[in-house]
Amino acid sequence: MPHGTQHSKSFKRGFAALLAALATLGPFSVDTYLPAFAGIQQSLDTTPLGVQQTLSVYLFAFGVMFLFHGAISDSFGRRPVILVSLVVFTIASAFATFASTLHELLVCRVFQGLSVGAGIVVGRAMIRDLFDSADAQRLMSLVTLFFGLAPAIAPIVGGVLYAWLGWRSIFGFLTVVGVLLVALSFRALPETLPKEGRQAFHPAALFAGYREVAINARFLLLSLAAGFNFNGFFVYIVSAPVYLGEHLKLGPQEYAWLFIPGIVGIMMGSQLSGRAAGRLTPYETVKRGYAFMAVGATVNLAYALSTDPSLPWAVLQMFVYGIGFAMVMPSITLLTLELFPTRRGMAASLQGFVSGMVNVLTAGVIAPAIYHHPRWLALGMLALGATGLLFWLSYLRIARRIVEDPPTILPEPRETNPD
Repeated sequence: MPHGTQHSKSFKRGFAALLAALATLGPFSVDTYLPAFAGIQQSLDTTPLGVQQTLSVYLFAFGVMFLFHGAISDSFGRRPVILVSLVVFTIASAFATFASTLHELLVCRVFQGLSVGAGIVVGRAMIRDLFDSADAQRLMSLVTLFFGLAPAIAPIVGGVLYAWLGWRSIFGFLTVVGVLLVALSFRALPETLPKEGRQAFHPAALFAGYREVAINARFLLLSLAAGFNFNGFFVYIVSAPVYLGEHLKLGPQEYAWLFIPGIVGIMMGSQLSGRAAGRLTPYETVKRGYAFMAVGATVNLAYALSTDPSLPWAVLQMFVYGIGFAMVMPSITLLTLELFPTRRGMAASLQGFVSGMVNVLTAGVIAPAIYHHPRWLALGMLALGATGLLFWLSYLRIARRIVEDPPTILPEPRETNPD
């Protein structure tokens, strides 16, 4: 199934739906169990910090393994990496369901983190293996839609499961999802990287590839921009137990108040990004997305400074910011992968690693430091989004100075001035 092959609409829809399902597994593994933190703490006789560690070790393992999923898929193919990772995730989820101590749960969370990132990393590379230009952006927008929806839907699902069946049912649910994805991927997931396009799996070759990607300034700036953009949204997700439970006095089954505005915003942003494909350059789409993010974060801070939080006004920032994030993410991802057309898997891995480390920073340091007051949370959203914008603007400055032929797939920024 070579790059550039004409694919039917039904194939595109099915392929995108499967990759989207694989991409949502990571966010679901983080956010489904957030409403159950108090129950886990009581059941395993631990502290709030102990439960928080189950999130931190997962995110750390998730981020570290991002370094390898794509590189391994560049050598052995996309399909085997996804299938093996899904099997490991399913087994780890099953063991987590029956964990009797915090230590056992931590070990299970590490294995979940090590395995769950393959879907989003390798999936991005698969899209660029098969599709050019506008089609790639449309499919990436759809995957971004579901990737962004997962953190919003997962806590709602988790809250219902926790209230009805207890915290162990959440990991049972993840086990069932893993089994279904193994079956679907084994049956329907194609191999998109032909053998002649694969890289040698050798330490020296891998090191050379990592070095080539990691020292590229444009790559690092794009990856950091994507990571900080998402974390302006993510900081409210990981702060949900405090923001909703303490500041808004809501129960675990009422998490929809925070997440439904995010769902709707991400849906709208993804639709706008998909429609912009072929009509606007990626740079113009990103510019418009940042405008939405800036409005959402700024108005949110003004509201938090002026009054105590109350529904529905305290959650509308998720809607507006979500539109902007979902518009920006597909274009930045495609621009990143296009920097290394022969190492897309490795580029996707390193981009995910950089973004994952920003997630770890937010979940482990930033959110616990600011979620005790709504004003600090609002300032955190604005600061994280502004940091992402600064990295994007820095990328544009470098891209305009570099002397090279314009890329064949995605155009250079306007007003280039090669020296």
